[in-house]
Amino acid sequence: MPANSICRTFEFLRSNLTPFNPLPAVDQTKMAAKVDSPKLRKRAVAAKDATKEAVKNVIVAQTGKTWGRSRDIDFLTILISFSIMAFCPLLVIYFWMACDSFQCSLWAPIPWALEGAKNFDDVKAGLVRLVVERFPRPTPEGLQVYAGWLIFQALCYRFVPGKIGYGQMTPAGYKLPYIVNGLLVWFITHALFIALSDLTPISLFPSSIIHDLWGPLLISANIYGYLLTLFCYIKAYLFPSHPEDRKFSSSAIYDLYMGIEFNPRIGKWFDFKLFHNGRPGIVAWTLINFSFACAQYKRIGYVTNSMVLLNWLHFVYVIDFFYNEDWYLRTIDICHDHFGFYLSWGDSVWLPFMYTLQSHFLVRHPIDLSWPYFFFVFGLGMWGYYIFRAVNNQKDLVRRTDGDCKIWGKKAEVIRTSFVTSDGKEHKSLLLVSGFWGLSRHFNYVGDLAISTAMCLTCGFGYLLPYFYITFMTILLVGRVQRDQDRCFGKYGKYWEEYCRRVPYKLIPYVY
Repeated sequence: MPANSICRTFEFLRSNLTPFNPLPAVDQTKMAAKVDSPKLRKRAVAAKDATKEAVKNVIVAQTGKTWGRSRDIDFLTILISFSIMAFCPLLVIYFWMACDSFQCSLWAPIPWALEGAKNFDDVKAGLVRLVVERFPRPTPEGLQVYAGWLIFQALCYRFVPGKIGYGQMTPAGYKLPYIVNGLLVWFITHALFIALSDLTPISLFPSSIIHDLWGPLLISANIYGYLLTLFCYIKAYLFPSHPEDRKFSSSAIYDLYMGIEFNPRIGKWFDFKLFHNGRPGIVAWTLINFSFACAQYKRIGYVTNSMVLLNWLHFVYVIDFFYNEDWYLRTIDICHDHFGFYLSWGDSVWLPFMYTLQSHFLVRHPIDLSWPYFFFVFGLGMWGYYIFRAVNNQKDLVRRTDGDCKIWGKKAEVIRTSFVTSDGKEHKSLLLVSGFWGLSRHFNYVGDLAISTAMCLTCGFGYLLPYFYITFMTILLVGRVQRDQDRCFGKYGKYWEEYCRRVPYKLIPYVY
């Protein structure tokens, strides 16, 4: 839908929806505030709300989409959402159990539980025995360590100095500020961990403490993830941060899973999305790997080159994330996803526990890689990092310069777009169609997949468990490609159609 058509339609709707006063709805509201007439004030506010809804309906009629997630959810989506909330925590616990009791074999727990089973009752008894004897247990120490970890990270997030970054415009027209201090928090966290561990004379706790308490920490994180999900669901109804940005679907289950609030916050600065993804989530990656490397050293007397390489690859990825934390404010997580189980439990449990499986494996299976293979994996990982960073840098450069820059020695090719937020305001944006972004719509994910593959390859080829990460990342990123496709069409309409014509490949050029 052309931008001028939207504006004309908007003006037409405003003039026809407010016959009692020719002033725009926003002016009526201001006037009503000055007139001691509750009835007039109520009519003016109702007219303004009707105008917003009418504009949104025009956009939906033209594009067939809304900017944001859908309202009407089919039964299959509800079933999938419920299944993920019910069974993904059990899957994470199963992986922990496979590593802790069965040398990282994903198959071994099943025959162990079913050994000697002759009928259905024997099968049930075997599965119960598996749960009773092998599943992790909560401990006071684990709960205390996890609670201390969350409190420390929350205090750092709020009070460690950092610059102020701004996210993209929300569907309701907000441009929110964020505290960008992750890099300093990362250094403080790791320096304190090393200084207070048994690696120094202070020795308040073993450097392998995360490895040693991995089961109790997993249970603690699951409890927190579920409580956070419930809290955010209730908060969205009772005291939302930005009511206009909420999205209610036809299913309470789906609302729990995908979230209702877009940017839940405590006060002005404590943003749930940025905090939970970056602080107890990604800060923990390198700390987990380091603790598991210390556990490997205590077990075999040295750290294998595979564990060193894994720590290096995660270090590069994490440091880049925090060095460019302002960039994260313009990714799908911040710009499109609401905050429900998908992000609250996902950031608390899935991200730190499932993304570091390789370090768990290498403690149980120390591997010394041949040096040719070592440098091959190192090269693949660094090539993936280069692609990931270079692709995102091109988009940031174009946005900073409003398209007045060069990409690969040529003037950047852009599509200048406009979109309308739910407050009826029109905004401008750019879509880059040259450089890496002319090869595919998500070429940055190619780099992501390459470095993820390298992390898995540090573990050799004897077991399936270390390769869960690249399997999941492929599914995740392909899914994100499709979700981004739908949302961008809902946001940009005809401009996105033009972009898809000029850049036909979604991920890998000439393949997909």
